[in-house]
Amino acid sequence: MALFPIHSNFERDFVIQLVPVDTDDTMDQVAEKCAYHSINRRVKEQPSKTLRVRHHENGTIFPRDMKVSEAGLRPTETLDILFMEN
Repeated sequence: MALFPIHSNFERDFVIQLVPVDTDDTMDQVAEKCAYHSINRRVKEQPSKTLRVRHHENGTIFPRDMKVSEAGLRPTETLDILFMEN
């Protein structure tokens, strides 16, 4: 377990945020931590959709149960957080 900073580019938000996550967090947990800083602040909640994490540069959508430590990310890399149909 180690603190790991990422940039959150949340869908429909105009602010890119630096969010601390943990290397043992799953991508679902990363999406949840990023959502905390955007949903009901600048982005409307969409309860019928699932949040997914996508690599900003290459477009890879990470499996929901993949851990940050398994994703091959570098500190402060940008991740897109998207609303997707269930």
